[in-house]
Amino acid sequence: MDTGLLVLRLVVGLLIAGHGVQKVSFRLGGNGLAGGTEEFRHDGFRGGRLTALAAGGSQVGAGLFLAAGLLTPAAAMAAMGVMTVASTVKWHNGLWVQNDGYEYPMVLVVVSAVPALTGPGRWSVDEVLGLTPWPLWVSVAAIVVGPASGLLTRVVLHRPSTSEGTTEHAHIAD
Repeated sequence: MDTGLLVLRLVVGLLIAGHGVQKVSFRLGGNGLAGGTEEFRHDGFRGGRLTALAAGGSQVGAGLFLAAGLLTPAAAMAAMGVMTVASTVKWHNGLWVQNDGYEYPMVLVVVSAVPALTGPGRWSVDEVLGLTPWPLWVSVAAIVVGPASGLLTRVVLHRPSTSEGTTEHAHIAD
């Protein structure tokens, strides 16, 4: 079981971190901070550069902490939050990824919950520091607050559509 949790944490955590790197740099096929900022504007979000930095930083931090098994419930909560936002962006395309749907971010949300519920396993920083096991209420709070924070972020930062099928693209001061 510990080996399975290690593989899960490494793969999912590093994918989420890589996704964040793309938002704020030219690494891993990213378009730099200006490209990440424009992506959020295109998707209808307020906040410009600050939103891109917050999202990218959250993805990098959550992903690396999840991969390391460090503060695992908090890392899982943050990962679920940012990937819930990604799911809401793709919601209108339907479920399946071949239609740019929310299938992939949804899978990352669910898989990120696993180490919060099971613990990070023996090969984790949490284990080395003696932070495990986490109380059940911490795990449950993480898997509830993570997606809820993503939905709240969507409500607070998303601009309403100006007409059906289009989104206002006014540039907001960075």
